[in-house]
Amino acid sequence: MRHDRYNCNQGCPVEATLEVIGGKWKGAILYHLLEKSYRFGELKRTMPSITQHMLTKQLRELEKEGIVNRKVYAQVPPKVEYSVTEYGETLRPLIMMMRDWGKKHFGL
Repeated sequence: MRHDRYNCNQGCPVEATLEVIGGKWKGAILYHLLEKSYRFGELKRTMPSITQHMLTKQLRELEKEGIVNRKVYAQVPPKVEYSVTEYGETLRPLIMMMRDWGKKHFGL
């Protein structure tokens, strides 16, 4: 459930962040998009377990939040490219810390 305000207790800012980037796939999507821009098919190949429907849904949600940019090129066949916005770049330290924590946790 999306909140209108996040002043209910000390955990609410964390809850707000997780509403935007939480879930199974958004962190992975952002991790890859922070590396470079991807076309939809390329991004799908980097995460073979995600369904096309779920990737589309997650990208739309990130786009709605202003985290991801969707650029459509006027050509046939249509070309769509996804990248992280300037606002989305502010998540880089958080995503990289999550990557580092995951490496330590799994001994990689």
